[in-house]
Amino acid sequence: MGLMNKLRNELVDIVEWVDDSRHTLVWRFPRYQNQIKNGAQLIVRPGQQAIFVHQGQIADVFEPGQHRLTTRNLPLLSTIMGWKYGFDSPFKAEVYFISTRQITDMKWGTPNPVIVRDVDFGVVRLRAFGTYALRATNAKTLLEELVGTDSHFEAEEITELLRAMVSSAFADLVASAEIPLVDLATNYSELSEQLRRMVIQRVDDEYGLDIPAMVIVNISLPAEVEKALDTRTSMDMVGDMARYQAFQLGNAMPTLAANEGAGGMAGAGMGVGLGMAVASGVPSMVGGGSGPMSSTPAPPLPQAPPPPSWHFAESGASVGPLAAPQMVEMVSAGRIQPQTLVWMAGMAEWMPASQVPQLAGLFGQAPPPIPG
Repeated sequence: MGLMNKLRNELVDIVEWVDDSRHTLVWRFPRYQNQIKNGAQLIVRPGQQAIFVHQGQIADVFEPGQHRLTTRNLPLLSTIMGWKYGFDSPFKAEVYFISTRQITDMKWGTPNPVIVRDVDFGVVRLRAFGTYALRATNAKTLLEELVGTDSHFEAEEITELLRAMVSSAFADLVASAEIPLVDLATNYSELSEQLRRMVIQRVDDEYGLDIPAMVIVNISLPAEVEKALDTRTSMDMVGDMARYQAFQLGNAMPTLAANEGAGGMAGAGMGVGLGMAVASGVPSMVGGGSGPMSSTPAPPLPQAPPPPSWHFAESGASVGPLAAPQMVEMVSAGRIQPQTLVWMAGMAEWMPASQVPQLAGLFGQAPPPIPG
């Protein structure tokens, strides 16, 4: 009785794979020295395929379901092993289970920048990354080309191969798409589908794999190109630079007028602002017409005197020449302090900013003592 139990334990009655992993593509049933019993049950779960291999030859393939292993269910294996009239004894064969479900959390990215030519920025370098889904579609091809005799084949084992293929396909895609860099973000969906098709052409017949989904998450530009884009966007938002400067100067004039001692500079700034407004075609606000904003052309104003050219000392060097509004900005930014040395045309020597009448009003002054 003990001998019969031992023999019974050495025979395999059920062949199955309970897959609790997320990245396993191929798993070999651990038969070792055990023999598969005639009439044993083969259980293939949804999202799986089972392949029988005998002495390096691929025999029968089973789809999901419960199968009884007999001569009728193993026609190719029966032919290979010479079971012309059926068999009723245990047999040895390798059983590989292939996962046919999607593996959805695969990552890809360009290991090196992709060099492209853009109509606006010339030759630039691009980087890209995204995700894709992977699925086995041809179990025989996958077993022959990639797995071989590996008993446990993970998706990570072909990650580098797939990344290289995706990077190569991405380089070909952006080179042939001829899409301007500023329009790439609006074409991610279309580019993702084109990239998926290009990769499928390289992996379906050769490795028995499919790419059900592929997403381009981001295409990044070099820092200098991004800076140029930001500059261009700012210029487009500003529009007419002369009108913008006149508007800034108009906003600064009330502040200058409220500061005592800054009258000279305010007057000079007003002259500059009016000159710029006239040159830029701003509707006249002085004289003529029926209202303060009348569009009736006003008589030409006398030409404004040239703006004063200021200089200030910073880290032992002279910074300038600067116009009056720029000096206001320097004071606001803290680059010009009361003790900062300044000079302009007509001054005999450099003087602290707080001692120059045109600039003294820009610095806060303590009020005098209250009388009595």
